Amino acid sequence: MLKLSPQTGGNRIYEFLNLTHSGLVASLGGSNVSIPSEDLNLAHHNPALLSPEMNKNLSLNYVNYLAGINYGMALYSRSTANAGNFAGGLTYLNYGTFTEADPSGNITGTFRASEYSFSLIYSFILDSSFTIGVDLKPVLSHLERYTSFGIAADIGAAWKSDNDLYSAGIVLRNAGGQITTYTGEANRLTPLEIQAGASAKLAHAPLRFSLTIRHLEKFDLTHDYKGTDYLKEKSPSGQFFENIMRHLVAGAELIPHKNFYLSAGYNYQRRKELMTESKAAGVGFSWGFGINTSFLTFQFGRASYHLAGSSNHISLITRPDLLYKKQDAKINVDYAL
Repeated sequence: MLKLSPQTGGNRIYEFLNLTHSGLVASLGGSNVSIPSEDLNLAHHNPALLSPEMNKNLSLNYVNYLAGINYGMALYSRSTANAGNFAGGLTYLNYGTFTEADPSGNITGTFRASEYSFSLIYSFILDSSFTIGVDLKPVLSHLERYTSFGIAADIGAAWKSDNDLYSAGIVLRNAGGQITTYTGEANRLTPLEIQAGASAKLAHAPLRFSLTIRHLEKFDLTHDYKGTDYLKEKSPSGQFFENIMRHLVAGAELIPHKNFYLSAGYNYQRRKELMTESKAAGVGFSWGFGINTSFLTFQFGRASYHLAGSSNHISLITRPDLLYKKQDAKINVDYAL
């Protein structure tokens, strides 16, 4: 008998696979599967977004998370004329150092915990509008002396209009499970999720809007708070609207120049789940900016999770071959002088 749960967390393994690394995506609410861009980090959210424009790109990401936790991601891509586009990389999550104690409470030392995921991404262009892609992700989790190994996969598709103003994407994320468990317990599944989204860029204004729909595999994203049914306080129409809103992540970009952008986003579910009753503040909102040069892109994103703190996302995307060419050109000029 198939058992379904309305909650989105707590019953899956390797939840760190859902974390957002990209400064741009973090600033747009934490999820985006539809923006066609030269930003290699977008391929981590939808492998179909891996494109020839990302050829020889290297992306480095670092996130200062909550409670002293930090994580990051590195990706590198190569494209071929006939075989498609390839990318590979590594993501890590460092939980920090913990105090170790025996059953009596006596301090016996310290221990560390960390998790890793490798990315092997491939995309293929079907025609001028459609692209498909897959991301195979072996996972290694090390918690104190216990280790678990698993595997997950993303399968995605992307579409863009001929005038590049409109785009859409859909992706099945984190399909997989444990191969070896920590202590011989039953194998668990990875946090499967289906996402879809669309983006639209105005033809005569420097604006682009994105809307992403999360958890298409389930409708009810509410929790049973304090032993009472949260939705019973609402009318049937209010219950339906509440659930619809919890699936949506909205983002907007102001792009006054190709070398600079400002961005902002809103995650309704994050706001509803993490705001306090006394003060909601900016929980669920996010913002950021980016600066592009001929060989380097810098992105910064900040997402508000709770009154207790926010996450800061820093991304660097570069073309190492172009950097080497500039250095070689400078050396030749200096030598000639």
